[in-house]
Amino acid sequence: MDARLREKLRKIEALYAGAGTSGERDAAEAALSRLRARLAEREAAETPVEVKFSLGDEWSRRLFVALCRRYGLEPYRYRRQRRTTVVVRLPQSFCDQVLWPEFCELDNELRHYLDQVTSRLISEDVFADTSEATEIDTPQISNA
Repeated sequence: MDARLREKLRKIEALYAGAGTSGERDAAEAALSRLRARLAEREAAETPVEVKFSLGDEWSRRLFVALCRRYGLEPYRYRRQRRTTVVVRLPQSFCDQVLWPEFCELDNELRHYLDQVTSRLISEDVFADTSEATEIDTPQISNA
């Protein structure tokens, strides 16, 4: 299962780098180099802006921070901002066309993977029925 997830992540990375193949280590490194070059071109052509991201959970935040650092970006947050807030200075076009769409796809794959693992562990080690709780009507309160 881990191998399939890693392969999907490499394919997503290759998609945003414009690579034809992504399974091999050399292709993945070349894809990353192309993305970094694209970022450098955009930094030279347009002024980087500060963009604030509010990420829903710890897993998404950790993924986003790692993705930023992979491209040589330095994520940060200001004092008193929530831990799920990440701020990055980067060209807006790189954010819109590469970083955010790639993050969304990677985040979706990781959420799907984590959901599968969690469901499997609960059903095998806690209780087999992992269905949602039964929904019932709200009790009526009388105004007597």
